[in-house]
Amino acid sequence: MGSRKGRSGADDTVNMHDLRASNPSSAEGSGAADTPLANGADGGADGDNALMGIQDVARKLGVTLRTLRFYEKEGLIKPERVGTTRVYTRREIARMQLILRGKRLGFSIREIGEFLDLYDADPEHQEQMQRLIDKVRERLSELEEQRVALELTIEELTVIEQEAAARLKR
Repeated sequence: MGSRKGRSGADDTVNMHDLRASNPSSAEGSGAADTPLANGADGGADGDNALMGIQDVARKLGVTLRTLRFYEKEGLIKPERVGTTRVYTRREIARMQLILRGKRLGFSIREIGEFLDLYDADPEHQEQMQRLIDKVRERLSELEEQRVALELTIEELTVIEQEAAARLKR
């Protein structure tokens, strides 16, 4: 069960079971959890046709409602609608988990969108896997360059600190 505030400010309770019954198209499977980015993104154990309200999804994923709406606006997720209520299938929750993992790993929204589009377009996932490998290698290279730059900066700051401390002792 999820709930949302109606225009009147009253708490409108939304029964996800009733919504599922009125929306048989939600029985589609996700498959999104099969990708390496998913790493445990099962979207829930209630079956492929389980529906969740936006507040429940936000709580489950540890994000704000605004975050979910942002990714919807960007076209990365497409929650179903029952009336004015957004409902999320297992597939959309798995896609959100992929999006969040991609962001955590430093990929841009555009790159994450490309991964998701490839997943939808290539049932064998060959093109997606090759693109993922290429992007991961590129990201690893960028991070290695940043690590080298950080190590140099830390060394330089340590020397400056030691020199400044030595001058104070004089």
